[in-house]
Amino acid sequence: MSFIDLPKAFESRMKEYLGKVEYERFNSALGEDPLTSIRLNPFKKTPPFHLNKRVPWSETGFYLTERPSFTLDPLFHAGTYYVQEASSMFLEHILHHIQAPRDGVFLDMAAAPGGKSTLIGSYLGQKGFLVANEVIKARASVLKENIIKWGLGNTMVTQNDPEHFSKLEGFFDLVLVDAPCSGEGMFRKDKEARSEWSNDHVALCAHRQERIMDKAGTLVKGGGYLIYSTCTFNEQENEEILRFICSEFSYEPVQIPLESSWGIVESALELENKTYFGYRFYPHKVFGEGFFVTVLKRSEDAYSQAPQRTKDFKHPFIKLEGKLVKENMIKALELPQSSSFYTLNGSCFWLNSNFQSHFEYLSRFLNIKYFGVELGKFYKTQFIPTHEWALSIFPKTGFFYFELEEKDAIDFLRKQDISLEGIPEGWILLTYQQNPLGWIKNLGNRTNNYYPKEWRIRMK
Repeated sequence: MSFIDLPKAFESRMKEYLGKVEYERFNSALGEDPLTSIRLNPFKKTPPFHLNKRVPWSETGFYLTERPSFTLDPLFHAGTYYVQEASSMFLEHILHHIQAPRDGVFLDMAAAPGGKSTLIGSYLGQKGFLVANEVIKARASVLKENIIKWGLGNTMVTQNDPEHFSKLEGFFDLVLVDAPCSGEGMFRKDKEARSEWSNDHVALCAHRQERIMDKAGTLVKGGGYLIYSTCTFNEQENEEILRFICSEFSYEPVQIPLESSWGIVESALELENKTYFGYRFYPHKVFGEGFFVTVLKRSEDAYSQAPQRTKDFKHPFIKLEGKLVKENMIKALELPQSSSFYTLNGSCFWLNSNFQSHFEYLSRFLNIKYFGVELGKFYKTQFIPTHEWALSIFPKTGFFYFELEEKDAIDFLRKQDISLEGIPEGWILLTYQQNPLGWIKNLGNRTNNYYPKEWRIRMK
């Protein structure tokens, strides 16, 4: 066995949790190379990896035998898969077991960088609506990029503090809080997390988690679900937060079925004659990193809030387009009949009209970074398509498609000029292995590369 140095206080606590013999297995596992796992986008064409080992609690998650350079893989930029730690994919198993309503309105309160949001988005498909929120501006930008790459159009990205949700009590069918934590479960992957760990930091994280859950607990409607997770092992940030939630709100316990072969450890917490359950992932027991999750159901008689619809939608920046624009856009772009269209900064956005009232109500309280699918801008008589539309799963009819080889695809993603033979003038949608990558415009004597400059590959 090879052992790694860990903070002494952490080592002492884990020996108390696990016992000396099992602690040695735990420590040895932290010295091993972490596994690489990806989750496929079920709405896009499958990348040609050798996907022979599935993550056991996920229908779309797979382990890779080696870690490729994802930055230099065009299919990663096309949103055909997401690089996600396997333990986090347990959320998929939870959603299926509780039969969370696919036509519901969900909230991921601490969503960046987007792994769990894209997982929820895949679960909801074209039937539901997700609010993916991140309080930190830089992380919210990363979240927005990953939501755009996933391309489903069923998500609204916001940048808000939990306090800003105070008027949305009982609004959501499901709320997920993957809370900021001390990161003990990431010790194998992240040496910096080890060096930053302390008992004081654990206490600080627990205090922050209580503040978040004090707001998040109110947001679930009667009969809805609250899911709380961390990537840490200690009870102070896990079971004690569960105890706090149950002391403040009326929630029922939910037990999630497990296969013994998965190696997931179920914990039980007795509160007021009820048994509440937590699920802990240890790296020496599961094929994944450290993780904890608990699932709660709101009492059926808890308060539920429906969106309050107003006759005229008024927003300082976003404008709802009328019937004529709607009919023309649906016809021209072959979009679903259940479509609503908004303009923001001169650009036209699509939104599922089944959630129009929800979106318009949410827009009263939340700072919106992105929503639906940004389609393009009208400039005089021209329609300029966006990169967001290119990566979406919606059809792009009436455009010339050009399939790239890997080298040209990477050059395009580096925002370099590429020479293509036999293409007509106008907008060209570039694809790689039949997955859209973005637009170029052929002007006859040259082509313009419309890949977003802030997304371009900088790796040599």
